[in-house]
Amino acid sequence: MGHLESRLRGAWQGRVSGCMLGKAVEAFSMTQGREKLTGYLEGVGALPLRDYIPLSGDPPPLLAGECCRGRFESSEPDDDINYSVLALEMLEKHGAALSTVDVARAWLMKLPVGMTFTAERAAYKTLLEKGHEWFTMGAEPGFDLAECADNEYNDWIGAQIRADVYGWVAPGAPALAARLARMDAALSHVGDGIHGAVVIAAWGAAIPVSEDLSSALDAAMAEIPSDSGAAAAVELGRKLARAGEGPDAIHREYESLSPVHTNNNLALVVWALLSHPDDFGAAIGDVVAAGWDTDCNGATVGALWGLQGKPIPAAWTTPWGGRVRVSLAGHGELALDDLVTRTVAVAETLRA
Repeated sequence: MGHLESRLRGAWQGRVSGCMLGKAVEAFSMTQGREKLTGYLEGVGALPLRDYIPLSGDPPPLLAGECCRGRFESSEPDDDINYSVLALEMLEKHGAALSTVDVARAWLMKLPVGMTFTAERAAYKTLLEKGHEWFTMGAEPGFDLAECADNEYNDWIGAQIRADVYGWVAPGAPALAARLARMDAALSHVGDGIHGAVVIAAWGAAIPVSEDLSSALDAAMAEIPSDSGAAAAVELGRKLARAGEGPDAIHREYESLSPVHTNNNLALVVWALLSHPDDFGAAIGDVVAAGWDTDCNGATVGALWGLQGKPIPAAWTTPWGGRVRVSLAGHGELALDDLVTRTVAVAETLRA
């Protein structure tokens, strides 16, 4: 299984670094498209993308300059990292007994509604409309929480970006990781929205006990229906990686989907990871340069790559200096070392 602490440090380092890389161009990518993203990266000499993105003298609209090369000393708050920290806190409190009710209560107590989007925002709205006094009183809800997942975004990427930590804390136990991811995802998602989350969590759990990323993915795929859209997305990503091809076929296959759907982004994650199992910068760089939900994909690829136990180059971690900023109630900035220590403790408790 390898040294747990080093793998979890790599997961946190990879997730934060990948998120920061993709966050610089997230809004630009989703509103302007892949062609414009490629044009900007070419114009600043950043293709292939192997470092944080430079800020040009005349940056395009929606480029997040505070996340560009040389312009930050800590990570910027982001919903992807919020959900990782929140998952850690929920696991510290509830462990393997975590339920969807626990997730709903944690959202209302800790998660600012302004840092939720699409399916999460819709689910949050339903929670508020149905009355939330029971959350603070520790009672059970007076309605079916499945109503929160009855929204138009319930097969988008939100649950997938919330799932990483459930795999990190369950090394060698992909079924446990999958169950925890389902409990979380069910608050806002159904179908492929949940399946994508399960793949990411179970893949992370399988990596420490597998020969390589591909065999770990085999274990993860046993946790979702083989005839699902998420399974098809995984297979497309694998096929292209095996053939040494780029992501063009993924863009053609999913051109009609939202830039923040689960399946198109899941295919990119699989393609990038399996294409670059030994090169961290290439893995996160290529998935971000491929477009769509760049910060989410960068974070997910970075975390799964880091779980291999291979060192992440200091060029990616030094710029943010172990300082992880979030926007959760009661938190502003967290230390990487503390997050690693806490995650190790949860993993050891679940393994006991």
